[in-house]
Amino acid sequence: MKPSLLLYIHGFNSSPLSHKANVMKAYCQQYRPDIKVVVPQLPCFPQQAAECLLALVKQYQSHYQIGLVGSSLGGYMSTWLNSQFGFKAVLVNPAVKPYELLVDYLGEQENPYTHERYTLEACHIDELKALDVVALTNPNDFWLLQQTEDEVLDYRQAVEKFALAKQTVEQGGDHSFVDFERYPKQIIEFLSL
Repeated sequence: MKPSLLLYIHGFNSSPLSHKANVMKAYCQQYRPDIKVVVPQLPCFPQQAAECLLALVKQYQSHYQIGLVGSSLGGYMSTWLNSQFGFKAVLVNPAVKPYELLVDYLGEQENPYTHERYTLEACHIDELKALDVVALTNPNDFWLLQQTEDEVLDYRQAVEKFALAKQTVEQGGDHSFVDFERYPKQIIEFLSL
């Protein structure tokens, strides 16, 4: 049996230093040191981020069983990777239509973690649309972790999109997913890692 690899995919203007990424890394270090945890710093632009993820999958796929955790825009990217490879994925407050949301962010951006400055342009919105997965091939591959007081995304979009998937929808919270520390063990179990 292949060893396990957890690929954590961060959100827009985030990084491997994000809280949820660190929670997953710390849990695996303490309780499941057999799991390789990979948390890439993704490029700012969607097509480059997709190519980065494909390169990682190509690097590890033949040697590891891969499971995904995707937060926000990382949830969108995880859904796309699932459509390509069938990896199981846990989505935390995922972006469902980021190509609508990020129109409001066109122009100068700065990643608060890396301080990288870049310009988000209309072509990047088109790149996001190209990664959209209209229909889930296998809803059982997904577990949606959603909080209703997400101030960035309309949580109802995810609840609807992943209606046939496993769902944990919590009242309150916010976009960061409050008290995420409750879930690493169950996430690892769901991903069969």
